[in-house]
Amino acid sequence: MNGILVIDKPEGMTSHDVVQAVRKRFRTSKVGHLGTLDPMATGVLPVSIGKATRLAQFLPTFPKEYEGQIRFGFSTTTYDREGTPTSDPRPLDRTADDVQKAMRQSIGTIDQVPPPFSAKKIGGVPSYKLARANQPVEIAPSRVEIKEFELVTSELPFATFRTVCSAGTYVRSLVHDLGRKLGCGAHLTALRRTRSGDFGIENAVHLDRIAEENIIPINCLLTSWPRIEVSEADEARVLHGNEVRGESPGKFARIFNKEGDFIALASVQSGWVRPRLVLTSINSD
Repeated sequence: MNGILVIDKPEGMTSHDVVQAVRKRFRTSKVGHLGTLDPMATGVLPVSIGKATRLAQFLPTFPKEYEGQIRFGFSTTTYDREGTPTSDPRPLDRTADDVQKAMRQSIGTIDQVPPPFSAKKIGGVPSYKLARANQPVEIAPSRVEIKEFELVTSELPFATFRTVCSAGTYVRSLVHDLGRKLGCGAHLTALRRTRSGDFGIENAVHLDRIAEENIIPINCLLTSWPRIEVSEADEARVLHGNEVRGESPGKFARIFNKEGDFIALASVQSGWVRPRLVLTSINSD
């Protein structure tokens, strides 16, 4: 089994929990996830299986799309409903148009500070461990891109939203910063990822229903890359990591053998195809 399984992650599980469940279900250790989701969050969690784990670094992780709910009135230590309030409740005395305008101010490339309770490391220690120990947490901002951040419904003190953003964006921080802009505080109360790169919620399967037929085959991945088919002699060279003659309309390509097996990723330049990642070995069956 080699490919991607798109899980509709249930609430309350970590991404690692999901990976462990997939390992147990298919009896293989070669499983990894493509982008962490907080335990509170649900939705799209692509999981790589077998040889696809080696392709993870090449699979697109943009855009990330989310739907969620905000609670205005106070912020929390974790920037979501699982934390403790950091201030007394304060009503939001703004209109829906004011909220939408504040949201638009976050659109673009921004420097975002991750939440104190996150996996970001400070001196090699995850920040959430320092936060739990009541130690000072100062995290350097990360450059992220917010493509869309829009208000969907408003029934104060709650509101629903939709956002499209780059990998590495903390939606909790996006909501926390919105509360600061509006002067009342805010935190995330629900979050659902509806897209991660090429994988959408329409492809997702509930964890308790996963089966082998739900796995997107490795041959169906990176289909935007040109495909080069090599001869049997050139296949042997590719499997040993040696370059072969070939042309492609792009700088990178997927290499297939005569049997239609995806055997390598390669760079293409000046008529030469140079393997960058070989997915099989000369002795594999």
